[in-house]
Amino acid sequence: MNPYYQTSCSSNGSITEQENPTSLDTQPSFHSVPSVISLSHDQSLSLNLGTHHQCIATLKGQNSYTSSLVLAGKFLFTGSSDKEICMWKQKNLTSTIDGIVDTVIAGKGAVKSLVILADKVFSAHQDHKIRAWRIENHNSDAPNIVHLSTLPLLSDRALKFMIPKNHVQIRRHKKSTWVHHVDTVSALALSNDELFLYSVSWDRTLKIWRTTDFKCLESIANAHDDAINALAISQEGDVFTGSADNKIKIWRKGFEEKKHLLVGTLEKHKSGVNALAVGESTHSVLYSGSCDRSILVWEKNEGGDMVLVGALRGHKKPILCLAVVANLVCSGSADKTVRVWRGIERCYSCITVIQGHNGPVKCLTVTSDQQIPSDTTSSYVLYTASLDGETKVWKIFVPLL
Repeated sequence: MNPYYQTSCSSNGSITEQENPTSLDTQPSFHSVPSVISLSHDQSLSLNLGTHHQCIATLKGQNSYTSSLVLAGKFLFTGSSDKEICMWKQKNLTSTIDGIVDTVIAGKGAVKSLVILADKVFSAHQDHKIRAWRIENHNSDAPNIVHLSTLPLLSDRALKFMIPKNHVQIRRHKKSTWVHHVDTVSALALSNDELFLYSVSWDRTLKIWRTTDFKCLESIANAHDDAINALAISQEGDVFTGSADNKIKIWRKGFEEKKHLLVGTLEKHKSGVNALAVGESTHSVLYSGSCDRSILVWEKNEGGDMVLVGALRGHKKPILCLAVVANLVCSGSADKTVRVWRGIERCYSCITVIQGHNGPVKCLTVTSDQQIPSDTTSSYVLYTASLDGETKVWKIFVPLL
């Protein structure tokens, strides 16, 4: 079962008839942490004046709801709740979707996460596996997806199986080799140099794979006390993991160290952590979304420690996904909305609330739109997918400061 449904989200995330889901005002959903929004109401209105959005497409073709999204040049890749990986062609890069170019079906259950490395795609699956794919003819108008490998590799499994010390206890009466995930692989991320692939799972482990030969190099057992839902990597190489145990953990590998070490634990959330995203600014910023309905903002202090700055409030139900571009943070929620926040000198304001889905917003991704240069407005393209079965494409127009 998905850890999101195992945690006690409903009592904290209930919505009353008096609440307005489209209000831009901050909501008191997490009293123990101060709001990071320090702009006055008049300042927020002046900054947000002229911000608007429009839905430019609804994607048709998948047989079930989209559970993961990733952009790669002129293509959008979607993973579904029922084994499908679809590659969509985008006309003019970010303006409109032209349709499905290729579809592959693999494993059992949902495709939980997708990452792109040059002409390769890595996918995380509910059947405990990671799969590697190659995009053939990716510069042509008719590329296709070809299966390369399933991780862990057969050679890796066989070698570890023959040596008793490589077996670890995973349940009371069951053992497995340490290279195996034994529950849903929930998230993937690439190292900044793209030499390593990180994976986390509901089996509470963090694993590191080499991207050149797909070999499993390291496994951190019991990295959390409950299922791990989210993963992000900072510009400095710190690895953040978010779990249903309410905690965010920070892992780091020193220059001469062979293994990743736990260097910090962030414990301000009141319920399970569902989403993590790292800011694009020069100073380290981490955003975390939880069933407590808040997005917490963390920054690295002068001593190198991540400290809590405050909370972004407004969603009425659990935060399920986060994405960052430039100075914008996009958050998708079980309340069926997407909120777009703008950070200005470490002060944040909700600049728009996007409605249009009839179910929880499960995943999203966002990119700058380079097709419409303007002296007054920045343009962004946002892709959102919901449990209502629809994947939508939006354009967001934000006035320049």
